[in-house]
Amino acid sequence: MKHIIAVTNQKGGVGKTTTAVNLAARLANPDRRVTLVDLDPQGNATSSLGVTKDNLQRTLYDVMIGHCEPADIVLPTSMHNLFILPANNAVAQAEVDLVPVPHREFRLREALVTVDAGVIIIDCPPALGLLTINALTAATEVLIPVQSEYFALEGLSQLLQTIQAVKQGINPSLEILGVVLTMFNKRMVLSEQVQTEVSKHFGPKLFKTVIPRNVRVAEAPSYGRTIFEHDKWSKGARAYKSLANEVEKRLFD
Repeated sequence: MKHIIAVTNQKGGVGKTTTAVNLAARLANPDRRVTLVDLDPQGNATSSLGVTKDNLQRTLYDVMIGHCEPADIVLPTSMHNLFILPANNAVAQAEVDLVPVPHREFRLREALVTVDAGVIIIDCPPALGLLTINALTAATEVLIPVQSEYFALEGLSQLLQTIQAVKQGINPSLEILGVVLTMFNKRMVLSEQVQTEVSKHFGPKLFKTVIPRNVRVAEAPSYGRTIFEHDKWSKGARAYKSLANEVEKRLFD
């Protein structure tokens, strides 16, 4: 079974792209091909994997509007068996160009059928627009990063309602894979309070692993590297390794 994981939260700055990139990198191995789909017009997942987004002739936009197939734009990365369907700000135009298109919410799902990968991870934009609806329609699972801050749960109810609406109306097989706390500072009482509050809401869906605030994780994208290439012994690398182990258990056990 092909697993398609939408990493989403309509709030920006929650570690969504960092989580998508490093989870994809860790899940890729000699026996498992992983493709990261950059659905965010900011193209941060693309540049985080060393691709110069401004030089791209074709991106996910061209796939979404039917100008080409994923195989025409997919790029290898420096990590073995990790590939990227890249994006830049052109992808934002898809929100407009797809408005008059029948069944527009299925465009990404139809495209990903042809992608040769055991796991596909979609880095969603920080909004609940047409691009994110496409991701949720295509996905088998949703992973929600939540920042360990005071307003952590603000807006999550809207996201959960959107997930439920897609599940009921378009994609009945869609499930929440889990919720992961990011930018966690164990020395702050607030982080512990947020963890307790999120656990009340999500119970066993909350991953045991928390992603700490870590300078090395923050640095890695500026070098076009995953945390495992940048500093595999850092706290951030160990955390993403642990998260990937939990994800593998939920997907494959």
